[in-house]
Amino acid sequence: MTMPGWVRLPGRTVRVRLTVTYVLLFLFSGVLLLAIASGVAVRRASAVHVAAVGGAPALPPQSAASRIQMLQLQVGQLQGQLANQPGQNQLSHVLFLASLVALAIMAIVSAALGYFVAGRALRPVRHMTSAAQRISEDNLHERLAVAGPRDELKELGDTIDGLLARLEGAFSAQRRFVANASHELRTPLTTMRASLDVALAKPEPAPPQTVALAGRLRAELDKIDALLEAFLVLARAQHRHLTGYTVLPLDFAVQAALADQAAAIGASRLTVRQTSEAGGAWVAGSQELLSRMVANVIGNAVCHNVDGGWILVTTKTYGNRAALVVENGGPALQQHEVAELAQPFRRVGADRTGSDRGSGLGLSIVAAIAEAHGGTLDLWARDGGGLCVRVELPSAATAPPVPG
Repeated sequence: MTMPGWVRLPGRTVRVRLTVTYVLLFLFSGVLLLAIASGVAVRRASAVHVAAVGGAPALPPQSAASRIQMLQLQVGQLQGQLANQPGQNQLSHVLFLASLVALAIMAIVSAALGYFVAGRALRPVRHMTSAAQRISEDNLHERLAVAGPRDELKELGDTIDGLLARLEGAFSAQRRFVANASHELRTPLTTMRASLDVALAKPEPAPPQTVALAGRLRAELDKIDALLEAFLVLARAQHRHLTGYTVLPLDFAVQAALADQAAAIGASRLTVRQTSEAGGAWVAGSQELLSRMVANVIGNAVCHNVDGGWILVTTKTYGNRAALVVENGGPALQQHEVAELAQPFRRVGADRTGSDRGSGLGLSIVAAIAEAHGGTLDLWARDGGGLCVRVELPSAATAPPVPG
């Protein structure tokens, strides 16, 4: 029977394996020492017996019958002497049993000592493991900082710290590139839009083909501009550049987002229902980014819906968490595909492949903003079709201070 991966049996830990190895080595050494001691004792007993037999005085030449009679007399004398002393076999047996008992007691003591020593030896490894588990993409500036002598564990900790430093540099360079590229590309886009306006503003009327081409170019420029804006917001959220710290009610942000989407909601004949508990759900953080997060969730529900569909928006507070839950109708989706929607440029379903279905950054921006504020994003494929988006944030009463 195969045990689940999360079940850690005692025999599978390094500490227990080191303890077992230590006890086995101790037992092997004890048994070997006991065998050597027993062999020496047997040899000494044999030597004494031989000396006792061979130490008799030499007999003068006699007849064969006299010799036999004399030997029988000496054997009787030796048997009498041995009967008056403790038996060598019995003494060896007692010593052997006592040694086995002592060996068993010392094996138990060595197991306890080995377990203790193994725990002390593995303590730096446990510290490195717990520190490495705390470090993620969001706090790569932290280090293991293993203290102690320059041994193998210290070298391992320093190697991991060097790896974390390189990863931090790579992530920072990637985010700076996205932010800088998005900012720099706005200048030529503005120049292109101004050139179109100048070309269409000439006194003489422009040909219809030129007017149509200018309209298409302007629409594409607007999409590129929106994409660059999304890149900038994503980079700000990933950099934890949270300005405009305030306490914001999620209900107010939802109403503002629904007002911005009123035209699209009416065009698709969507039914929108909003529910909230008394007092609303309040969160703390960057007002601009939190409003953008709510707007992206609402916009995703409007964009990826069906004609005549529905949207349900719920805001609530439970314990020290505030939640925004947005459900919408739509085609049936697969859960393993939905789980990837928080990644940039991921779309699921046939209705998410068209060029008019957004940039593919909406939910990834939501995930980045939620993580920057200590929250989470969860996505579920509804059984009846459509998507359920749940954003959880620390409530305003427990939200940590966000630097401006």
